[in-house]
Amino acid sequence: MARKILLTFIILFGLYYIFFFSHIDQSLKLIFKVIPMILIIIMAATQKAQSIKKYQLLIVIGLIFCMVGDYTLQWFLIGLSSFLIGHIFYIFAFSSTNEQPVPTWAKIALLLYGVLMAGWIATTVFKSGETILTFAVLAYISIILTMGWTAIRTRSAFAIIGAILFIASDSYLAINKFVMPLPFSHEVIMMTYYSAQILIALSILQYSEIRSKVVQ
Repeated sequence: MARKILLTFIILFGLYYIFFFSHIDQSLKLIFKVIPMILIIIMAATQKAQSIKKYQLLIVIGLIFCMVGDYTLQWFLIGLSSFLIGHIFYIFAFSSTNEQPVPTWAKIALLLYGVLMAGWIATTVFKSGETILTFAVLAYISIILTMGWTAIRTRSAFAIIGAILFIASDSYLAINKFVMPLPFSHEVIMMTYYSAQILIALSILQYSEIRSKVVQ
């Protein structure tokens, strides 16, 4: 019951921030942005998970770093670094499960997508003279694709769909910021982002002791 209530408030606050963004006072925008993340963290941290403490802890830490990234993205490199650390914790969490082979089609899709995004976005950033930012973007692309790779190996539908939505959200954000303006950028980015974080948090529910590499 508590999880359903939390999930309801997460969705309501998320939808309010996404679709009523222009009506929120400027001084409160960042607060309303992180409220859904705070609730997602509470939802993830309060799951009854006697046998999955390691996975749960890593997911919660990843969510916290992503929330910090939300708030600090106004200073782009700081926010990007915080998100990168969050993804590393997601990678550790997903890697703590019994890993299954990644299907060949998924390997090809991730590699091709990584090369495409790196070539398109990083090249555009480099041409603008932002050398440090270029390397940061390349590092981030590598990490988030690795996160997607490890998510696929968990065989958790929540983790896999969440990772794919996260990749989609960040890709839309990067193209909109560095390459060209995209339609409904705020709505698309935040809708996919909040959905990704909710699903990654809910992946805790799909974790089982059988799928753990190490006996908890």
